[in-house]
Amino acid sequence: MRKLLLLCTAGLAAAAILASCGSTWPRRDPTGEVFPTVSGSSLDGSRVTLPAAAGGEPILLLVGYKQESQFDIDRWLLALSQADLRVKVLELPTIPGMFPRMFSGAIDAGMRRGIPDEDWQSVVTLYGDAAPVARFTGNADGLPGRVLLLDREGRVAFFHDRGFSVGTLRRLQEVLAAIR
Repeated sequence: MRKLLLLCTAGLAAAAILASCGSTWPRRDPTGEVFPTVSGSSLDGSRVTLPAAAGGEPILLLVGYKQESQFDIDRWLLALSQADLRVKVLELPTIPGMFPRMFSGAIDAGMRRGIPDEDWQSVVTLYGDAAPVARFTGNADGLPGRVLLLDREGRVAFFHDRGFSVGTLRRLQEVLAAIR
């Protein structure tokens, strides 16, 4: 009887873990659509709600669904700095599912160890509100970051999900100039 109870408990625990893992949505281009209202916490502990955090100004969001997408996001950050692109930029590590949410403290602590504290306010992790963003851009093949430029109304004016390129950066600069 004890073995059966142990087996049932293990089965229920495994089912709960699998059910809590995030879903996968196909990649899609949401250009022209309003970004969903979501909230997360920056690494400095501030609560951030998007797109309201932009304060009616354009904002660039760099969304990462996998830890490995950080390489792509870092290339974007370096290029944006070198291009002197003057727009508020937020990195959005976006981790859908209940299981990651249970370990959010450890995940955020790991990110803090790799990011200088002066940049913590620009990294906003989405756990509970990750699914609307994942559905919005698609998180299938989450390796390349998703780059979204929102206009003053929170509408996607520019979207890219195929990795960094100089030509794409130039296109982003043109779109930003047009919506200012």
